[in-house]
Amino acid sequence: MVPKFDRRQLLMAAAALPAAAFARRTSKMRFGLTTYQWGSEWDIPTLIANCTKAKALGLELRTSQKYAHGVEITSTEAQRREVKKRFAGSPVKLLGVASSERFDWLDPAKVQAAIESSKAHVKLSHDIGGLGVRVFPNDFHREVPQEQTIAQVARAVNEVGKYAADYGQTIRLENHGSAGQLPTLRKILDQVEARNVRVKLNGGREDAGDFAARFALVRDRLGDTLHFHVLPDPQFPYQLQADLLMDAGWDGWWLLEAETKVPDRFAALVAQRQLWEQIIKTSLARA
Repeated sequence: MVPKFDRRQLLMAAAALPAAAFARRTSKMRFGLTTYQWGSEWDIPTLIANCTKAKALGLELRTSQKYAHGVEITSTEAQRREVKKRFAGSPVKLLGVASSERFDWLDPAKVQAAIESSKAHVKLSHDIGGLGVRVFPNDFHREVPQEQTIAQVARAVNEVGKYAADYGQTIRLENHGSAGQLPTLRKILDQVEARNVRVKLNGGREDAGDFAARFALVRDRLGDTLHFHVLPDPQFPYQLQADLLMDAGWDGWWLLEAETKVPDRFAALVAQRQLWEQIIKTSLARA
């Protein structure tokens, strides 16, 4: 015979269960765009309008490429104030700038130039209301031991990070290049005192095969943004990445970095958001 329970007994039994038994997976992750290619021909008003309509509500501005948005380290104070004002009055959050600076140069003068340019990008991001600056590690070179490059990159980002802290900015060290794989970024960060230097995931295909283990190496130093490429991508486990980020309670921005040629970039942006939403929905449904 199946035992019967009254309402009071059921409530008492439910109260005895751990809270985790009723917990539902939640996501704080958000969708946005970096103006690498698809946003390269849109000026600031067009970027704000298109991102608003496409529900890509976080935006990173790429510099040093003569983009239509015109935001560069050469921008005047008045131009910077205008950019900040436009974003402040819009639904789109300006997350910062993506520089092309890298710290692997063999020439010490070029390393120092990259440091100074990165500092100028920090000031730019601050002035326009952004939150951080993307930089590259970037490559190993046959001429020097890998550990030497790792130490060089660490010194550079540490200096830039300390400078950025005074402006309330994050230095986003991107998962990019042969010196940018996640195990290497872990070694770099182990030599960096500035805690505002954080990892920017970038769908690195070199890390794809053992992604969960590699992700675990840098989980404690993840930044507030990542880059992802056009979906679907059979060469990188974006679904697994979403699962791991959700488990970690990460509340940052997935920024689409797209370079494919499409007839309608706005429509393609909307389609990518929808595919990304499906990835998040799948993660939410996992036990």
